Amino acid sequence: MIYRALPAALLALALGATAAHAGCYADYKAKKDNPLQLHYGVIELPQSLCNGGNVAAAIAPRLAREGWTLLNVLSVFDDAGLSERKASAGPFYLRF
Repeated sequence: MIYRALPAALLALALGATAAHAGCYADYKAKKDNPLQLHYGVIELPQSLCNGGNVAAAIAPRLAREGWTLLNVLSVFDDAGLSERKASAGPFYLRF
């Protein structure tokens, strides 16, 4: 009896974990000086920031580690908006 219930329990656990792990992302613009360089990027965020929070404060230090300055955060979105931004972000798609 336990052997029949185990696969069902594992499936339910896997489906529950997938639903609970909806992604949280932001798209942003950043710059470097001397010479001036600009980029548009997409970055993954902690889930808590999708429900409100200082997104810019979370992104800026991650960019600064490689010499980039955050100009602005354009939007915060979930998995549904991720694929449509991939081509535009190019090498800065989920880089930071």
